[in-house]
Amino acid sequence: MRKFSVLMTLLVIATFVLSACAQPTPTPVPPTKAPAAAPTAVPAPTKAPEPTKAPEPTKAPEPTKAPAPTATQAPAATQAPAPTATTPPPKCDKLPNMPTVKAGDPGSAEKPLVIAFVPSGDTGKITKAGTDIADCLNKMTGLSFKIEVGTTFAASIEAMGANKAQVGFLNTFAILLAQQKYGIEPALINLRRYNTNDIDPDKALKGQMSPYYKGQFIAKKDSGIKSYADLKGKTFCFVDPTSTSGYIIPNIILKANGINPDKDFKAVQNAGSHNNVGIAVYKGDCDAGVTFIDVLTDTAANLKEKFPDIADKVAAFAVTDRIPNDGVQFVKGLDAGIKTAITDALMAIAADAGGVKMLSNLYSINGYSKLDKPYYDDFAAVLKKAGVDPATLVK
Repeated sequence: MRKFSVLMTLLVIATFVLSACAQPTPTPVPPTKAPAAAPTAVPAPTKAPEPTKAPEPTKAPEPTKAPAPTATQAPAATQAPAPTATTPPPKCDKLPNMPTVKAGDPGSAEKPLVIAFVPSGDTGKITKAGTDIADCLNKMTGLSFKIEVGTTFAASIEAMGANKAQVGFLNTFAILLAQQKYGIEPALINLRRYNTNDIDPDKALKGQMSPYYKGQFIAKKDSGIKSYADLKGKTFCFVDPTSTSGYIIPNIILKANGINPDKDFKAVQNAGSHNNVGIAVYKGDCDAGVTFIDVLTDTAANLKEKFPDIADKVAAFAVTDRIPNDGVQFVKGLDAGIKTAITDALMAIAADAGGVKMLSNLYSINGYSKLDKPYYDDFAAVLKKAGVDPATLVK
């Protein structure tokens, strides 16, 4: 019995070993229908792909041709702007029959003739223009010159009276004073294209060459000053006590219209030049003032350069009567040949476009006329009749 149990045990072990060594039965997979074109043979190994060729460089595109302009598309040819006309330089060629002076005599390099200019405008511009004129006179006459711009109108008179200046560009009333006190000799009168304003009775003369001019009373447009009567109690700007249109004539007119400048104004000041009066009124430093016509728009004064709206905010409310223009004078006793040389040279300058530009830059002078008679005597008589005697103002 025991042998039977051992035999049965060996039989079980043998059966287990044989089962373990047998191939396992694969788990059945649902059959997938192979594609018709698929080969049954095992495919050969895939051949390595050939190296990719570098791309050929991109060709630059052909330039696009501009379409030919049609008759309607073709723009009209633009013409170059015409060049702006420029004033030629002054002709300062040597004149014939000019005098010769010895070393140390008036007009020599050692003792140049002095030209006195009154400070009626911008002194910087007067100095520049005066220097240009003196240089041109030197080339034309062979004489030597230097200039002096007076600090006041009276200073220019006194320079001539003391023979520190031999040639003068004095204003009208200064001429009368210098004649009374020192016997200076007027030689030329300035001609100007008549300057005017909207309220001038002579405005039809605008642009015509004239030996006279006028003054104007000005105020801010919004000041309420429209007449002489409106000036009472206001501050007022004159130019200088010896200025014809900026003091002497206005005083006569004011008194004739019931205004006493010494009593009826709140305050009075002398601005020193016509330009300064215009600026003072514009800025409100003075309620009103008096200048030549028309300092607000005059090209030489050129106030609009710094104050572009000055002619829009300031206006004239009255004008004076006609006043003789200023001019050129010589001291008493100056050599006749020298006087003729300077007079002829200035007349030649006034006949030349470049020369006129110099004169215009100085005092808005457009030409000259020689004086062969005492031109200012009639005006002096008018002043005396109005109670103004130049002789009484000479100190």
